[in-house]
Amino acid sequence: MNYTTRQNALLLLSDGTIFYGKSIGIKGTTTGEVCFNTGMTGYQEIFTDPSYFGQIMIATNAHIGNYGINDNEVESESIKIAGLVCKNFSFNYSRPDATESLEDYFIKQNLICISDVDTRALVSYIRDNGAMNAVICTDGTDVEELKLALKKVPEMKGLELASKVATKQPYFYGNENATFKIAALDLGIKTNILRNFAKRDCYIKIFPFDATYAEMADFNPDGYFLSNGPGDPEPLVSAIQTAKEILANAKPLFGICLGHQVIALANGIATYKMFNGHRGINHPVMNLLTGKGEITSQNHGFAVNRTELESHPDFEITHEHINDHTVAGMRMINKPCFSVQYHPEASPGPHDSSYLFDEFVAMMAK
Repeated sequence: MNYTTRQNALLLLSDGTIFYGKSIGIKGTTTGEVCFNTGMTGYQEIFTDPSYFGQIMIATNAHIGNYGINDNEVESESIKIAGLVCKNFSFNYSRPDATESLEDYFIKQNLICISDVDTRALVSYIRDNGAMNAVICTDGTDVEELKLALKKVPEMKGLELASKVATKQPYFYGNENATFKIAALDLGIKTNILRNFAKRDCYIKIFPFDATYAEMADFNPDGYFLSNGPGDPEPLVSAIQTAKEILANAKPLFGICLGHQVIALANGIATYKMFNGHRGINHPVMNLLTGKGEITSQNHGFAVNRTELESHPDFEITHEHINDHTVAGMRMINKPCFSVQYHPEASPGPHDSSYLFDEFVAMMAK
């Protein structure tokens, strides 16, 4: 694309603040909650992560697209972010094993993107004022019309989104002759989580987000897994009930991110919407059981209430976020259940947190 022929574009925040830039790819408008990710690499994994469904992503890294796209490195079958905001967009890429440019990928998947935005100023504004809804416009729609459309966009608090990204029918992953069988509840599961289970001699059956305990138990699994996913955990009534029944039957249970929050809610521990959330691949976590630090990948706008968790007789906090001391991990004292508020499969450390998969397999082996 010729830089001089690109259309003017804008990002309108729900409080009326406007940031200007240039359009990438297709013309149109898109809405969602605006958030930012501080990762220097991994944009492809971010864009295809189901946990980002319904969100406009600000990339804080100055260059996006410089290593193109590799079809083998997606976390789901399609782009899940609602739109992208970036500073410098690279139309050319230099990675030898890339299969196409990021621009072509966006056009093929109808993603609306705005570049040449002062992302440092934008992220600073979001840090001060909190996450909020926004609209990207690349087609010249009048600002007053955009404001009216933005008023109709629902807030993330109270929004159930798992049903939008979860599988509609059960499916299998891995070797059917593997030693262990896992029943996974798909709330927006990432492909690399399944890879990590499979390479540890596990065969996984992935169930829709509203599957019952009876349906999952019919697989006769050695353990259960509650996946990551988008939106507010509180509306996930069926998943919370399923978690309660798994725990009532004392079956091994592991949860990541949204699954972690569902386990808390299943035990009467509240969750809350964070001011900005944690999104990036450099989040420091302390393992309180070992005293070791971990560099983690995180992507969540909700968290478990630490005060309620600390006062619950059946739980203990196993991990905490070093920056703000929010709950990053927990386990039940008298049942085989644990969960974390970060992504051990994302490997930013690169292997700091992979032991969590080993611990779950060991739990099933018992």
